[in-house]
Amino acid sequence: MVKDNFLTLLNNPNIIQQENTVELKSIVKKHPYFQSARILFLKTLKDQESFKYNNELKVTAAYTADRAVLFDYITSKAFTEKVNDITREENTTTQTKANKPSTIVEQVKEELHIGEPISFTENETHSFNQWLQLSSSTLKKVIPVPETENTLQKNIIDRFIAINPKISRVNKSQPIQAKPVDTQQEPVLMTETLAKIYLEQKKYDNAIKAYEILSLKYPEKSGLFADQIRKIKILQKS
Repeated sequence: MVKDNFLTLLNNPNIIQQENTVELKSIVKKHPYFQSARILFLKTLKDQESFKYNNELKVTAAYTADRAVLFDYITSKAFTEKVNDITREENTTTQTKANKPSTIVEQVKEELHIGEPISFTENETHSFNQWLQLSSSTLKKVIPVPETENTLQKNIIDRFIAINPKISRVNKSQPIQAKPVDTQQEPVLMTETLAKIYLEQKKYDNAIKAYEILSLKYPEKSGLFADQIRKIKILQKS
């Protein structure tokens, strides 16, 4: 890609076309830490509603120095705005007709929009962090950090400290009270995006629980959430 063309896209991301995808992918492959190119490539996948977007978002987060900046950008108007919506909708309709689901499971996946780009809003930093946390093992594999001799020694010391904490004497006369660990997701933090994240990760029990919480939180949408739960249970049985 010519430098002037790249600068034009960078200043006007809403004019990115589908044909720019290959060029941007080539730049990212050659310069993996070129964050501006990664963002533009991510936008092309988002505009195309590509199934590759969700994974590419995790990879982009791994190469990003400040994920808060990344989050602010993917929830900004410049990123979420799309061009040529009519053309994209026509292509999507044509593709849908050509690839009709052949089984009930495939139909359910299509109705649940599994594999489609996850959209975050400005007040969903918790969901975004959960999305990255759930895929932390993937992120670690993206940028392996070679261990130098000093780093290796430091890690050994850190592990020693971690597994050998100081233990205070137990007072036998004082009753021991075990505090229960609350593993439930707080309803106030539950969003439809987080429910979709669980669904994308095939954590069906968590997704069902999420929609149950959302049904209580938004009773006017309880019918919709009940339908989502029914479809998820079909996936569980499969």
